[in-house]
Amino acid sequence: MNIFENVLIELPKDLTNISTIVRVLWVDASGIDVVTIDVCCANALPVWHKCLELENILAEKKAHILEIDIYAAYSGCEDTIPTNYRKKRDEAWEVIAPIVNSKEKAFLSFERGILVKKAVERTGRNKVTIYKYLRRYWQGGQKPNALLPKFSNCGGASKRRHPKENKRGRPSKQDKLKGKTTGINVDFEIRQIITKSAKIFHEKQGRTLKDAYQHMLQEHFSHSFYDSDGVKIPILQGEEQRPSFRQFCYWYYKERDLAKSLKLREGQHRVNLRYREVLGDSTQMASHPGALWQIDSTIADIYLVSSLDRKRIIGRPVLYLIVDLFSRLIVGFNISLEGPSWLGAALALENATTNKVKFCADYDISITAEQWPCHHLCKSLLTDRGSEYLSANATHMVKSLGIELQNTPAFRPDWKAVVERLFRLINDEVIHWEPGAVYKPKERGERDYRLDAIYTLEEFRKIIIRLIIYYNNYHWLSEYPINLAMISDGVDLIPCELWNWGIHNYGRPRFETTEIIRLNLLPTAEASITRRGINFSGLRYTCDLANKEQWFIKAGIKGSWKQKIAYDPRNLDNIYLRLDNGRHLEICSLLPASKTYQNCNLYEVADHFTETNFARHDAKPRQEQAKAALNTYIDDIKTSASEQTVNTFDSQTQNSRVKDIRQNRKAEREYEQELNAWDLRENSCSKPEEQLNSALTVATSETDDEYVPPHRPIDELRKSLIRKLNNE
Repeated sequence: MNIFENVLIELPKDLTNISTIVRVLWVDASGIDVVTIDVCCANALPVWHKCLELENILAEKKAHILEIDIYAAYSGCEDTIPTNYRKKRDEAWEVIAPIVNSKEKAFLSFERGILVKKAVERTGRNKVTIYKYLRRYWQGGQKPNALLPKFSNCGGASKRRHPKENKRGRPSKQDKLKGKTTGINVDFEIRQIITKSAKIFHEKQGRTLKDAYQHMLQEHFSHSFYDSDGVKIPILQGEEQRPSFRQFCYWYYKERDLAKSLKLREGQHRVNLRYREVLGDSTQMASHPGALWQIDSTIADIYLVSSLDRKRIIGRPVLYLIVDLFSRLIVGFNISLEGPSWLGAALALENATTNKVKFCADYDISITAEQWPCHHLCKSLLTDRGSEYLSANATHMVKSLGIELQNTPAFRPDWKAVVERLFRLINDEVIHWEPGAVYKPKERGERDYRLDAIYTLEEFRKIIIRLIIYYNNYHWLSEYPINLAMISDGVDLIPCELWNWGIHNYGRPRFETTEIIRLNLLPTAEASITRRGINFSGLRYTCDLANKEQWFIKAGIKGSWKQKIAYDPRNLDNIYLRLDNGRHLEICSLLPASKTYQNCNLYEVADHFTETNFARHDAKPRQEQAKAALNTYIDDIKTSASEQTVNTFDSQTQNSRVKDIRQNRKAEREYEQELNAWDLRENSCSKPEEQLNSALTVATSETDDEYVPPHRPIDELRKSLIRKLNNE
């Protein structure tokens, strides 16, 4: 006789000293050993037997297998279990799951002791509690439901009773008046007929319950037929032999799966949008702050202008928001000019992990850490099914940062209702009242609202930061599903209050350094290392590492090379070198030559360089015309100078011309000094020859008879010039 797991065996008293009814917990694959536990003893532990021994006493009928398992765990519908019971069951199962999943190790005393000790360290529960859970699990048939609180003392409401001869239930007024009974006692077979008929005729075919009931009577509660025009018409049983319509409806509503029923009648898509339950809340999906965040993006209803040239309109920005589901705190945001993309989502997530005091200070906004307390990582991120969240970048984020991505099902935008409500709040409270806002379709003849745009990207970010601070600290969440613990502690339904309460009661979310976050979230590119600095997107940078290792000198000698970087397109004041195969970041700052673009974003810089290139192209014809004039002037001067120089060549040889260059240079320099020297005397000579004669005269008059100055080449040059001026 084969012995199977979980069967109950009534053992003779001479085989066990504890009890006579045991449950088989485990059977050795080789068929040698069997492990059992007493199902009645409060202190029972697993006991080992030989399989052959049990089979022999069963064959000899000294022991027998019980047909009905009265000790088995509750196996009814999950929905019938009270929520608090399910919670207790799940908590207990989490404690003992690693133990029972170890199979036969849990049945060995020494191994079980080690596993229990680990469970104590892991969960904080004491040994007594853990053994109690194990015992209930094993005695109840090795099912998690064995850990449910006992239902044995529950009352009888809603319990099904076995049908008897007399009709149950209160008779109707018609039955009392007529003195007869309609309807029958509905047993298991009748319930199956009702359920099947309702599913076919009502749910699948879409008939009313009355029509479904009628078709059920025709098919299942007729005793014969009569012929009418060649058609067999069923003859229905009497009212006292068939279920009433009231009974049909009662058992249909009692037995049906409402969601499944609607799905069959309406289709899953329509059920999701029209009949979904509204009693729940997405907050229930998050057990603590940082457990689950929602992210979504929208095109803001406002037009902006360029920070480099306010006359130019740059269109509408894309706004990303990340919200903590537990507290409804806005933990991060991003505003960019790119359409919905992974870059925008990654920058929003990076902002969520940033120290908000420092971040706001960059925008000249002073806050305390308590006003925007989040600088952490989440455990899970709820997104839509957009391609930016299904990309390789998102996969890398999951692997590198340990963030689990949860995508909402198709055609279910309602699953992100929290973020959607925030977008509406931002539009209604702020954006729609600002210059350049889009709040209604522009009608013919009206002023173009785009012309009213006045805000730059940075100014719009300041507005959103202010709004976020207001929302996090003062917005009352009127529809928040508060629990009893929050009520007991007097928690105000404000995002910051809920966040702080959750931190105090459940612990802080995960934290990671800014360097690691940026390393894994910021977009990457390649920069050029040149003698003029680290070039990226038209800007030049430097860093301590480059100066220390003399990169720029090496680039001047060996030529430029490429280096991987990470960058923040919102602000190009700094870029980050990716070193050691991406495991380290080196911060690079703008060189003075590029300080003009300080506090500018990637799009503004690229836009400026594009405009500059256009201007350079437009100026090219004027430049070419001016260059032609310049060349013409130079050619004219060259021709004149060439003619004058050739005419001065007498009989000089080439050697004589190049012989005295040094002396000639010295004489020319002295001549230039005296020729161009400022003369502050009144009635000073204006002509060069007069200045030269005057200088010679003064020099002669001041000559001392006792002193003869040394010969100077300039004197010969002066004499030569005087002779030329006098045509001698």
